[in-house]
Amino acid sequence: MKPGLGFGGPKAKGKFKRTKRPKRVEAPKACRFTKDKVFEVDYRDISILGRLVSAQGKIQSRKRNGVSSFYQRQVQLAVKRARFLGLLPYVGE
Repeated sequence: MKPGLGFGGPKAKGKFKRTKRPKRVEAPKACRFTKDKVFEVDYRDISILGRLVSAQGKIQSRKRNGVSSFYQRQVQLAVKRARFLGLLPYVGE
């Protein structure tokens, strides 16, 4: 290897710069619990909790669910209680 050339060899001249794509901007989702005027998330309501848990059994993030932070904390607690009681699996199928 010659000194001063580095690993990549001489720089290629005439390369063009890539133009960056515009970032995707999504409208914020309305919280489903606020929309339905639910005061408290119930651990026995498996149909709702099942939608908020991934196929692997992980609790999905607020950003993905579109749930406000107030209800995300309740969802977290409800999922953990449902798992403890055997209503939801700890691990996905």
